Amino acid sequence: MATIKICENNFGYGTNDVVERIHKERADVTVDVASCQGYCDICAVGPYAFVDDTLIEAETADELYNKIINIL
Repeated sequence: MATIKICENNFGYGTNDVVERIHKERADVTVDVASCQGYCDICAVGPYAFVDDTLIEAETADELYNKIINIL
């Protein structure tokens, strides 16, 4: 089972929509939302998530979704 970790401060880039979409499509994925993950430099510039402790960055929420799905 894969685990996706995101920062709620990154929701402004659409990561909340990405997580909701993945959660609906993939019941086998665990999603952890933290108030801060300590990656403020990354969080400030665009959507990102950790998938099984691997950093995934993207220009858009759709790109992030596609990158995560390809990893899963």
